[in-house]
Amino acid sequence: MTAANGVWRNWARTETVKPVRVERPSSIGAVQRSVRAAARTGLRVKAVGAGHSFTGIAVATGVLLELDELSGIVAVDRERMRVTLLGGTRLFELPRLLKPHGLAMENMGDIDRQSISGAISTGTHGTGRDFGGISTQVVGLTLVTADGELLTIDENQNAELLPAAAVGLGALGIIVEVTLQCVPAFVLEAVERPLPLAEVIGDLDGHIGGADHFEFYWFPGTRTAVTKTNTRAAASVTRRPLTRRQVFVDDTFLANGVYRVTCAAGAVVPAIVPSVNALAERLWSNRSFSDHSHKVFTTKRTVRFREMEYAVPAADVPVVLTEIDELIESRGWRISFPIEVRNARADDLWLSTASGRASGYIAVHRYFRESHTEYFEAVEEIMARHAGRPHWGKLHTLDAAALGALYPRHADFVALRDRLDPARMFSNAYLDRVLGA
Repeated sequence: MTAANGVWRNWARTETVKPVRVERPSSIGAVQRSVRAAARTGLRVKAVGAGHSFTGIAVATGVLLELDELSGIVAVDRERMRVTLLGGTRLFELPRLLKPHGLAMENMGDIDRQSISGAISTGTHGTGRDFGGISTQVVGLTLVTADGELLTIDENQNAELLPAAAVGLGALGIIVEVTLQCVPAFVLEAVERPLPLAEVIGDLDGHIGGADHFEFYWFPGTRTAVTKTNTRAAASVTRRPLTRRQVFVDDTFLANGVYRVTCAAGAVVPAIVPSVNALAERLWSNRSFSDHSHKVFTTKRTVRFREMEYAVPAADVPVVLTEIDELIESRGWRISFPIEVRNARADDLWLSTASGRASGYIAVHRYFRESHTEYFEAVEEIMARHAGRPHWGKLHTLDAAALGALYPRHADFVALRDRLDPARMFSNAYLDRVLGA
């Protein structure tokens, strides 16, 4: 978000920059003109969405393009259930846009503030053994390239580039249109309940395989996993949505209001964190309901935090979790934010964290007023032992050399970047680190 004084900062407050100028193009042609003008003056240009990345992937020192006005549906292919969107369209707008067509996104993450172009550029994902991240739903996109021209990538044009561009890190051009493969609208039947942590880790394959979408989290120092199991059902089934009172008490009052206060108190007096975590373990998430898919996939997050998330081979998740648990206990750390565990099927996208392998996602968090460095670095060492791949939009320390060893197509992506953006118009310090300068 850009303040009145021209300073941009991301949601997590990990990145701040004052670009040379901020532009808000309202058409694809305006984006092209912005890119050409930046090239003439020797400035780099970056598009930003909601600023929900914790890394500096969207930091713009030259020209910052805010694409909020580039939003909405461009075209709908009803027969193939495909929808083309302008690149600045926010995920939370999609249910309203798709409803008249009886469509929905196949899978979503738990936050919907991002723009569609930002979400796919960073590899945003949800959970589900048989489902991929949002980028796997992309069947076409259009970029404004470094020379200000349009490059369309779909099954009919430049199809060989789609596996690279679908998770493009913002390094190949400005995404102005995205075509998604949608599915018929559906309902999710949700069961959220606490289970013994040892039981969940010990039979993780069983829990994942027995559900369409399974995830869990646990507060360090406790022995209970809060599990979330979502089962897909036809849109015609009778829904049992949460009441307004339930939403207020569980999601607004407890999960955000009370939790914000306890996190702030824990940052000042760490000794209270174990008691707070134990209370949260008893109070949170023991409910069942059903609703339209987007209302179940996503949650409202207002407590600010820092996050690091790694994807490891699915089979390695239990041992990685055990090592993290032992690490926290051995260091005597008081961590007020939970550890979150999700999963995804393998895909063929060059820079997807699930590229070529079924993956388990393990995310660690810290309240934004607490130092995350020591905790994240220690967890990152564990991830390195298991060929972990960091989420592109979440904090990590890996560079191009390390990432090149983790991604078989990393060098191919860098070569494509060299071809499409030889002058590095779309680069910044983060991309120079993860792709090479």
